[in-house]
Amino acid sequence: MNLQSRRDFLRTVSLAGAVVLTDSASVKAAPPAGETVRAIRYRSAADSTEQAAIFYAPESKSKTPVPLLVGLHTWSANYRQVGGRCPYGPWCIKNKWAFIGPDFRGSNKRPQACGSQLAVDDIISAVKYAQKVANIDANRIYLIGASGGGHMAMLMAGRAPEIWAGVSAWAGISDLKAWHAECKKSKRRYAGEIEKSCGGPPGKSDAVDLEYKNRSPLTWLHRARKTGVRLDINAGINDGHSGSVPISHSLRAFNAVADPADRISDADIVHMVEKAEVPTHLRKKLSDRTYGPKIPLLRKISGPARITIFQGGHEIVPTAALTWLSLQKKSAPKPK
Repeated sequence: MNLQSRRDFLRTVSLAGAVVLTDSASVKAAPPAGETVRAIRYRSAADSTEQAAIFYAPESKSKTPVPLLVGLHTWSANYRQVGGRCPYGPWCIKNKWAFIGPDFRGSNKRPQACGSQLAVDDIISAVKYAQKVANIDANRIYLIGASGGGHMAMLMAGRAPEIWAGVSAWAGISDLKAWHAECKKSKRRYAGEIEKSCGGPPGKSDAVDLEYKNRSPLTWLHRARKTGVRLDINAGINDGHSGSVPISHSLRAFNAVADPADRISDADIVHMVEKAEVPTHLRKKLSDRTYGPKIPLLRKISGPARITIFQGGHEIVPTAALTWLSLQKKSAPKPK
């Protein structure tokens, strides 16, 4: 690894110009020589097509079952993004986990992508592929994603809750109709890409409105709540100002899985979105070393769900996400 690549790896990596991936200590080490992720193809049950993915397994069919990390690319990217300098693979190599990063129909600007049934089935089929070629611990299958990957991670928490021991979603979109309006207002290109994915703008027809609904995590998160999926939702307080996804998407996703007494009020959500600050009555002194300089400003826990609003923008802190996931196990008590 050359000096510039190492600096990129140790500090920040720009993911498709959309979300910043902020690195820290536990994922800094380069993978051992000779160990790396690789591109593979697997058959999707959605339409029997061969789909691309990034894959790694410590040992094919090893005697000891290993955890599986499913890493999702961002809105404008494809499966190649989670190879290369992305720290998901190095974490898995270091910790002897398996890893798969499916394409789930590529960037979100066509009907086949953006939370479609095809994309959902592709991710489920990717898990089944990993289970077929490696000895995967079914109690430790994890999902991680940021931005468009955060959207898909929250969607999959609701669409296939029985699979996951833990889901960590960062800067994700929970309501495509709302985000379409927000992007139109801010003149972001994503509004047009949502229309290409869903068949037009909201209100064009009942069929189009159904696409917006079915591709939005808020439609499905009640299933995650019902089955008790361990869900870690994160957003930087400045997102929506310096980034493209207002933190209301994360806050409302948390409310969809939280007990009524633990939900964040509409007034507090509006305050945080407009002022980029946590209301005084919700502020507490928090400490979580896994977030490094991205200090948590608000944290609420309700059953197996957790939300953290941190000092930052449209980004993911892999150490925080991966450390939290490593503590999750279906048969174990839920860590706080």
